[in-house]
Amino acid sequence: MNDFEQIYEALLKFRNERDWEQFHNPKDLSLAISIEASELLELFLWKKAEEANLEKIKDELADVFSFAFLLADKYKLDVKEIILEKIVKNAQKYPVDKAKGNAKKYNEL
Repeated sequence: MNDFEQIYEALLKFRNERDWEQFHNPKDLSLAISIEASELLELFLWKKAEEANLEKIKDELADVFSFAFLLADKYKLDVKEIILEKIVKNAQKYPVDKAKGNAKKYNEL
């Protein structure tokens, strides 16, 4: 079993044992990702990045990933595949010769 399969299996088992799939529609999973991402951001509010609590960062990041995996599962998306496809798209938008060391958006390169 690969890492993605292990994550899916654990998430789905946890969800199904609690009968929470009824609440996990795409809209609410998308909202949950945004809310958890905001909670992650809050850990950095008014402090330097190195001052943020690493244990809390891990918890909030795990929440973001968990809801993202559950959303991908709803649409039967292969997480590895969609990430690799996005890297290819980004490589086209951000060619190394123009983007290396540059934080500008692709339409400003």
